[in-house]
Amino acid sequence: MADIIQPRVLKGFRDFLPQAEMERATLIEALTATFRSFGFVPIDTPALEYAEILLGKAGGETEKQVYRFNDKGGRDVALRFDLTVPLARFMAEHVGELYLPFKRYHLAKVWRGENTQRGRYREFMQCDFDIVGADTASADFDILATIAAAMKALGVPSASINVNHRGVFNRFLAKAGIADKSVEALRIVDKLSKIGADETRRQLAELAGENAADEVLEFIRGGESFAATLERMTTIAGGPNPDSDRLGEIFAMADACGLASSIKLSPSITRGLDYYTGVVFETFIDEIPEIGSVCSGGRYNDLASLYTKQRLPGVGASVGLDRLLAALEAIGKATKPAGYTRVLVVNTEATLGAEYQGAGAALRAAGLACEVFPETKKTGQQYAYAEQKGARFALLQGLEEKARGVWLLRNLAERTNIEYSSLPAVIVAVLESDQ
Repeated sequence: MADIIQPRVLKGFRDFLPQAEMERATLIEALTATFRSFGFVPIDTPALEYAEILLGKAGGETEKQVYRFNDKGGRDVALRFDLTVPLARFMAEHVGELYLPFKRYHLAKVWRGENTQRGRYREFMQCDFDIVGADTASADFDILATIAAAMKALGVPSASINVNHRGVFNRFLAKAGIADKSVEALRIVDKLSKIGADETRRQLAELAGENAADEVLEFIRGGESFAATLERMTTIAGGPNPDSDRLGEIFAMADACGLASSIKLSPSITRGLDYYTGVVFETFIDEIPEIGSVCSGGRYNDLASLYTKQRLPGVGASVGLDRLLAALEAIGKATKPAGYTRVLVVNTEATLGAEYQGAGAALRAAGLACEVFPETKKTGQQYAYAEQKGARFALLQGLEEKARGVWLLRNLAERTNIEYSSLPAVIVAVLESDQ
């Protein structure tokens, strides 16, 4: 006999058992409904792309995390590390077949070879939503409003959407005389919450000097109201400018929609990827901010220029589903959905297979999730199976019930049986149990 291969998965990768996958599916369904309510439509793209497509402007840190290899044809390929860069390629390739502005959502797996930790894996699901073809405050706010609605739909008790503008930051860096070091400065500041203020200052001082480091720390200081922070940032950056005006417009829209308390101006939010050009944002669950952002994104007006001469400004965000699930579980707010099976048709007589399948079809036609146990076993074993599946009822008919033309409906939680004279009566009883 051949040696048995030890079953195992790679570090940073996971299997999902039914209950865990149903929890993810429940969140995905809520997100999908939210995206559609704002007018977003679904697309899909390949998991594997040419490396030059994915890495055109990803930046050095991201390139280190990409799963990249030569395929059997000798092509330099890579697994997608996010869903935004593939969107830019998608838009450049299909813009003639689409309408603008184009609002899409895309729920799919991505891969990054990074260090694993709570809520962070090497294979994970992203849930992206973007608006391409419009560079306005209204489009920016539409993404923020969708984030707020998504958090509510997912049962997040309270969330803070932290907003900033790369343009205001770059104006400040230019005024401070360190515009030539903007990319490195942005990346250092982006790590503030992970490495702390002292280490941030040390790295900034090493990059641009002690005085510049102090100026940057003063600029990114938060803790004030949106209006007060915006006024301070604008002054330090050299005075009124279109980028500060954009932030003001966005906040006015948030106030008009009752979302002002959820939107915070955080000058330390910069986002590490190079392709962001305008508004950037990160979303934190107030009860567990240490787990990091569960929904991030921003404006990327130049990303599609890598693939087309047509200007296709975009703005979007991505929900980190696995990190969000970890956060909800940590604070005891994770959804524990019941099993999909509502009713199990118990199989006790091999000669009644047609009757059992007919009953299952009738229940499903009425909108009830139902399955027929596929083999004859002891009733107790089938009850145990139904309970493991999360079913609420079991439907029984033996030879004696068949002779009398009746069905028994068992409430699995209460361990009680009620006799019904017809399948329609059973269906009515199950439907009424939810009312």
